[in-house]
Amino acid sequence: MRILRTSARLRPRSVRAKIVALLMLPVVSLMALWGFAAVTTASSIGDTERAKDVNAELLQPVGEFIDAVQAERTAAMRYADAPDAFRKAGTVTNEAAADLVDGINSSSSDAALLDTALPKRLDALEADAGGLTALRDEATAKGASASVAYTRYSTIVQHGFAAIGALTGDDTTDSASEARVLLELGRAREAVAREQALLGAAQARGKLTKDEYALFVGAVATQRELLAPGVSDLRAAHRPAYDEVLDADAYARVRSVEDGVRAAGPGEKAVSASALTGWDTAVSGVLKGLTAAEDGAGTGETAKADPFGWDTLGASGIAVVLGLVGVLLSLLVSVIVGRGLIVELLDLRNSALEVAGHRLPQAMRKLHAGQGVDIDAEAPMRRLAGDELAQVGTALTAVQRAALKAASERAELLSGISGVYVSLARRSQVLLHRQLDLLDAMERRQHDQAELHDLYRVDYLATRMRRHSESLLILSGIAPGRGWRDPIPLADVLRAAVAEIEGAGRVQTWATPRVSLVGGSVADVIHLLAELVENATSFSPPSTKVQLRAARMREGVLVEIEDSGFGMNEEALADANGKIQSEKVDLLDAKQIGLFVVNRLRERQGLRVELRSSPNGGVTAAVLIPEALLRDDMPHAAGGRGLAPAAGLLPGR
Repeated sequence: MRILRTSARLRPRSVRAKIVALLMLPVVSLMALWGFAAVTTASSIGDTERAKDVNAELLQPVGEFIDAVQAERTAAMRYADAPDAFRKAGTVTNEAAADLVDGINSSSSDAALLDTALPKRLDALEADAGGLTALRDEATAKGASASVAYTRYSTIVQHGFAAIGALTGDDTTDSASEARVLLELGRAREAVAREQALLGAAQARGKLTKDEYALFVGAVATQRELLAPGVSDLRAAHRPAYDEVLDADAYARVRSVEDGVRAAGPGEKAVSASALTGWDTAVSGVLKGLTAAEDGAGTGETAKADPFGWDTLGASGIAVVLGLVGVLLSLLVSVIVGRGLIVELLDLRNSALEVAGHRLPQAMRKLHAGQGVDIDAEAPMRRLAGDELAQVGTALTAVQRAALKAASERAELLSGISGVYVSLARRSQVLLHRQLDLLDAMERRQHDQAELHDLYRVDYLATRMRRHSESLLILSGIAPGRGWRDPIPLADVLRAAVAEIEGAGRVQTWATPRVSLVGGSVADVIHLLAELVENATSFSPPSTKVQLRAARMREGVLVEIEDSGFGMNEEALADANGKIQSEKVDLLDAKQIGLFVVNRLRERQGLRVELRSSPNGGVTAAVLIPEALLRDDMPHAAGGRGLAPAAGLLPGR
């Protein structure tokens, strides 16, 4: 349940957020894939850069140092015959050692990250470089053993190969993919260099000792086990340089001498002039060729590698570029499509709100006010387009037109009904006025009290019928026919209102303020009070009295009509007051026509009318006549025939 609530909170609520979430999902996925390709490509570039740094700062100096030590070892073995060559070789080795120390100290790569054993191997190699002077003194001392110098120099070379092995242990780049094979080929070249050093010492001495013979045979075996198989394991692009060395006459002469020395065994015969003819030249050429081939296949190629070239980037670089273009296009298309869709939806929403909140209610008010409405102008019909949102807008316009058409037809119906009401009311008024005039004449001639009483009852009934006819005119928005030009005393207005109901004898009128009501408002006030007094007598027991009181207030005169009926609950009172105060009158609701008549009269004269519960359990109707409709000067004719309940204020009598 908690998960469902959490998902509901995370769910986008607005249409804009939903569209953005919908469009951003594939874009984010594409960006994630592009990011992965970019990281992979950047990693390849970083690996290539690191390989170049390692090659320039460590691999190349170590390789040059090994070559120099190998050359110095050969010269040390021949020191007795060529001391100057040994000193020159030492100078070259010192320069290589200085470059090695500088490379180790200035290296930007963390040795421990390349290989955990690399720091110790570099320290050992650096110590070897620092101990070269002592090694030379020991090798050139009188009575020094050639085998000791050979072993010490070979140990330095082995330390160098150990460092190279740690440096080339990272095979993450294409340029270092054959590092292990090249390391074995380097060891094969070291074996050739050992052969050269051993035979050089034997030549200087004139014979080959048993120990030197054993070392020579071992070097030959190592060289032949590593060189040819290693070349076959190289990539095709790197084999030609080695094949050129192995197919040359120099390498053939080296192999011939190797075979001759192994066959001759230790002693003088192995190093005779005839046996070693062309050896120095051939072996030096082979070593030079192997060194050049090794540099071209290993460190040389790494040094030439371009981090941003095709060999490094390749397909991944194209994927990154195309992925970036795809991401940018996706973002552009998503923004354009999403923005257009959001704008269309917002326009549709604003249009719907405008119709529902302004245009349709305004048109309805015009129709209720009896004004005509041009449906084509208010809601022009749109063409049905292929877009779904346009179809929704068209459907919305169709709904608006249907509502306006229905309201217009209803208004026309109400207008027709109102016209019928007015016509019938006018005809009834004419007949009722004639009937009242006839009754008045009969009352004046009649002296029989019983007959006179019946005539008065018919007179009351005719008066009520006239009021009902006036109610039809009022609901139709037409002013009733009767009216007064001069102010009329409020007491006469109250008596005239009571005289228009059948149970006039049940109404008890209390003292009335001595004020007059302007003539133009007399008819409406009489009619309104008559409706309220009739309601009070109709909804209270026949044995009870209806109290009619009037009091002068600051805002005007307050008239209260209180009955002793069963009262109304709060909901009924609220509904009745709503119908009295409402700005709209539904003429089709025929349940409480009297309240609608009070509503129209209240609005026309600016009166304030309210129904509230009475303290004795009934209902009190309070009518506030504003000061603008009152006059404090009483008419001079007050007290004459005009004060009669059923005479002076009843036109046509």
